[in-house]
Amino acid sequence: MTKSVPQRVFSAVLITLISLSVMFPLAWMAISGFKGKTEVLRSPFQFFPDMWRWDNYSAILADPQFMRAMGVTVVGALIFTALSLTVNTLAAYAFARLEFTGKRFWWVYCLTPMFIPAMAILLTSFMVVSDLGMLDTLAVLIIPGAASAGQMFFIRQFYLGFPIAVEEAALVDGATRWQIFVRVFLPQSAAPFVVMGIASYLAYWNAYVWPVLTITDPDLTQIMQFLGNFRSDRGNDWGLLMAGSTLASLPTIGLLLIFQRFIVNGVRISGIK
Repeated sequence: MTKSVPQRVFSAVLITLISLSVMFPLAWMAISGFKGKTEVLRSPFQFFPDMWRWDNYSAILADPQFMRAMGVTVVGALIFTALSLTVNTLAAYAFARLEFTGKRFWWVYCLTPMFIPAMAILLTSFMVVSDLGMLDTLAVLIIPGAASAGQMFFIRQFYLGFPIAVEEAALVDGATRWQIFVRVFLPQSAAPFVVMGIASYLAYWNAYVWPVLTITDPDLTQIMQFLGNFRSDRGNDWGLLMAGSTLASLPTIGLLLIFQRFIVNGVRISGIK
């Protein structure tokens, strides 16, 4: 249905306002990285600095702790994303296309964590990983959160839309369930995989409370943990903190810009399925 001119104008204005509301905090953070200590919180509000300074960005990039935290977080996020995709995809395929005893019960069981606040089980989770000797290891940041009820549900909905006839034809030709999964389902899953991969990467990258509780080794400090410790370590140097936050956000912003078309397509396809 063709929209009228007022509808198109309203849509354009609404999209512009939403875009500005999203971009303004990011722009303010990046520009504040060029300000001095006293300029960031100056009253009345001043968007641009009196003088543009590269000192904050240079100091952050020259800080070995920051670069180490970035590197460790990137490695951890990539491993976490790969493990999360593997676990959630296999589980979703089983719940979508296989029949086994207690299938409905186990599906409800897997979805239950979606309705339980993470903070409600934080202490219990900490006690479990502590008893397993996982504290101060990269595994404690990766393994506990790899299985995601939301991602299982997302990819399961996609797999439920596959025609039964294709699967039955493959079985008649002698293909095993594993071969069907690898040769039929996986090649069609690129768009949902991008959505799930980005979501997993962002979840790991933005985690703060769990790393603070489980990681005390400076060599394993995560980037959000590093930024969280920034004020206590260096005082109220807001310009330096804004510069660090801007640099820490660049990998995630870059991923979203690169894969935005695939993200929209993945959500659309899964919704149709």
